[in-house]
Amino acid sequence: MTFLNVPYAEKDEARALGARWNPGRKRWYVPTGVAVEPFQKWLKEGAPSGRVDSAAAKRMVGANYIELDHACNPFEPCAECTKALAGTPWEQARAALLKR
Repeated sequence: MTFLNVPYAEKDEARALGARWNPGRKRWYVPTGVAVEPFQKWLKEGAPSGRVDSAAAKRMVGANYIELDHACNPFEPCAECTKALAGTPWEQARAALLKR
């Protein structure tokens, strides 16, 4: 089962291609055994980052969330991220956690 990010306005198009609705997760998905190629525009890789609150079916991000240009571990030294995070609330929260 491959979950999709289908906007409400495109639900009929996804259904016509073979997508199914999961009422428990409130998400569209491609059933096992069905080719995912027709569903490329709804695959998760292009989705905005942040976690999904499955109860509310809304994308959630923390108060100190910062979008980074590349994937790295922000708790380990990185020259690019150090510049991007300097002086932000995220950096202040990180410093407070490290003091504990």
